[in-house]
Amino acid sequence: MTAHPDSRRGPRWSALTALLTTSALLTACSSGASASSDGGGQARSGGALTFAVGSDAGCSDPQQVGSNDTIYSVRQLVDSLTDQDPRTGRIVPWLAKSWDVSADATTFTFHLRPGVTFSDGTPLTAQTVKDNFDAVPRLGALATLAQGYLSGVRTTSVVDPLTVRVTFKQPNAQFLQATSTFSLGIESSASVKRTPQQRCSQGAVGSGPFTLKQYVQNRSITLVRRAGYAWGSALWNKKGEAYLDRLVFKVVPEAGVRTGSLQSGQVDAIGSVGRADEAALKGGQVNLLGRANPGNVFNLGLNNSRPALKDANVRQAILFAIDRQQIVDAVFPTGTRPATSILAHTTPDYANLGKDLSHNEAKAKSLLDAAGWRTGGDGIRTKGGARLSLAVTWFANAATNQPALELIQQQLKAVGVDVVLRERQISQFATTLQSGDFDAVWGNVTRADPDILRSSYSTRLTNFYHLPASPLDSLLTRQAATTDPAERSELVAQAQRLIVRNAYVVPVVELQTQLGAAKKVHDLDFEASSRIQLHDTWIG
Repeated sequence: MTAHPDSRRGPRWSALTALLTTSALLTACSSGASASSDGGGQARSGGALTFAVGSDAGCSDPQQVGSNDTIYSVRQLVDSLTDQDPRTGRIVPWLAKSWDVSADATTFTFHLRPGVTFSDGTPLTAQTVKDNFDAVPRLGALATLAQGYLSGVRTTSVVDPLTVRVTFKQPNAQFLQATSTFSLGIESSASVKRTPQQRCSQGAVGSGPFTLKQYVQNRSITLVRRAGYAWGSALWNKKGEAYLDRLVFKVVPEAGVRTGSLQSGQVDAIGSVGRADEAALKGGQVNLLGRANPGNVFNLGLNNSRPALKDANVRQAILFAIDRQQIVDAVFPTGTRPATSILAHTTPDYANLGKDLSHNEAKAKSLLDAAGWRTGGDGIRTKGGARLSLAVTWFANAATNQPALELIQQQLKAVGVDVVLRERQISQFATTLQSGDFDAVWGNVTRADPDILRSSYSTRLTNFYHLPASPLDSLLTRQAATTDPAERSELVAQAQRLIVRNAYVVPVVELQTQLGAAKKVHDLDFEASSRIQLHDTWIG
């Protein structure tokens, strides 16, 4: 298959084309603004954009980063083989000018653009792509996204200097979309030969429209425009170099300070705008930009190996005790939706399981009674002398995290569950999951493809949440392998039902990315996974 498939192919080919080039239509949701800053006036080059974010992942390598606050910056350093249209979900050319996919979706051949170079001066070649993909399995805990996308690879081979072929052991329909992600952004061969720690501290050497000038952990990331850049995504409006000379991402943990800095003009844009800050920003020289993230919603990722949590009754009681609408109304930005599945509604093959996630305090209490947990004098349940306590690990990478969890804490206490909140640095997220030393972890994972369920919950992969082996594994494997869109949709729906009804994790709320940008900032746009692309952004 090429980037522009021949419509004269047979029905089997048409079905595969539909699967590989179409995601859900990702809707833009905002507080009265589109997903782009005011685009009026004549675009002009020059100037600097200062963007305040709430946290730093402790790493400046896009292949090892999963937190939005850091992705905003490091995404600008690397290009991907393909890009994904946020309006239609269609996969379009970027570093690869075209591609071919075998009829059984086991072999993907990419034809690279000539003339692309990395910021260290080396050219993009098929060997470079091979070096990148071969290095991913050695990156360790921080690269779980990239590793999941490449799981099952048999070989990555060089066909000729500008043609690279990736072959999987079994059909892997999700891979073409995976090549559009920042996690598989292409770095120079020298960059990927560094140790994972060196790549985090020194940053990526990419072919992107900006290069890394300085990274000061937990303080700032500074990027400068790449001179001579001429190979942007097919989706971008401007050809050649980016408009902006400089990008500065400042780490400002306090939401109120970020809001004040935007109002005063100290910064040009901010991330993680919460409901409490919306009123202060509306009506001034600020645009609010919002877009719902596809992928796994914010959830309590339960450690299913914990004694109490091995009992489905306990897990389901936690699920029913949570009032999702109350949390949305009290904490999250306007337009945010309560979870109605483990997948957000903007994810391909999402199934609406809202009835299975309805708030039902009486049912939660009944399930705990049936599991043998009795209410003590302080209102907390006990069994065999042990209190029913849940330690929830969370990370300060979004202003909404703590208030949302404090509401959950109150809601679970009402049914007799004692919740203890444990804050950690976002840089500890991967190591926390890897260690298994948690009762529950609060988080989400963004991806515009339902295969994120396999990456997150298959016991045949990392299985960080210690799910038991079950029919879910087969469903997740089969959905990744089938080339029939209708069959895949049904398999994904079945997987969602098993995850929700067994309460392996507890879905709570969809992530709505909400940004604030000064009105002088133009064409600040979201890409398909609701992160930002700054090549076309300008100030005037």
